[in-house]
This record gives sequence, C-alpha cells and structure tokens, in this order.
Amino acid sequence: MKHYVVLRVVTRLLLPMIFLFALYVQFHGDFGPGGGFQAGVIFGAGVILYALVFGLHNARVLFPPSLLRWLISAGVLIYAGVGVVGLLLGGNFLDYGVLDAHDPVHGQHLGILLVELGVGITVAAVMITIFFAFAWRGR
Repeated sequence: MKHYVVLRVVTRLLLPMIFLFALYVQFHGDFGPGGGFQAGVIFGAGVILYALVFGLHNARVLFPPSLLRWLISAGVLIYAGVGVVGLLLGGNFLDYGVLDAHDPVHGQHLGILLVELGVGITVAAVMITIFFAFAWRGR
C-alpha cells in the first residue's frame, strides 16, 4: 500500500480509541451489553486496521504467530481454569458462586469477569490469526 499520510494520521488517532473501546466493552460486559466476544472482535478489528494501513509485516512484528498461539491458549486456560477452580472449591464446573465463600454474588461477578476475559483474549487472537492466514496466503 502506498504511504497515504492522511490515512496513516487518522489511523494513528483512531487506534487508541478503538482499543480503549474494546477494553470498555470487555470490562463492562458483565454489567450490560458486551463482553469478551464483542471486545475480542473490536480489538482484532483494530489490529487488522493497523495491518491494512501500516503493512502486514509491521503487524506481524507486533503480533508474531508464537504470541498469538500463546494468547489463544491462555484465553482457553483462563476459561477452563475458572471452571476447574469451581470444582475444586466444591461446586459445579463454572459455578461462579463458590469463588467467594463469603459473598456468592461477588463470586458470580468475579467468575463472569474472568471467563469473559478468557473469551476476549482468545477471540482477539483467533481473529488476528485468521486474518494473517488469509493475508499471507500466496506470499
């Protein structure tokens, strides 16, 4: 892609807001609309915008395949780990109420936050990985 100055400047201004909005959707998801999946897609779209404007190579330097694989695995482990902790504390798999013995409502919020965080990390990394797989095809 040619070096369009306006496009690069506008993208540099938009990307922090896109990533900040992804964080807002992520951490507000257990209180209203949104959550991990939506935040992961928004974050992934921001990285894809960066790759389209500044080049695939620059995006791959920021998000190498090894990091993406690690993030995918970490997100799944966070999700599964919350379920296993619930089992170890005497509840059912993904029973968030047992995460806080003194206040089950707080345990519910904590469990949902952690599960949504795992989903968000995994979805963002998978979206970026799929984009890179298609974008690097034939190169």
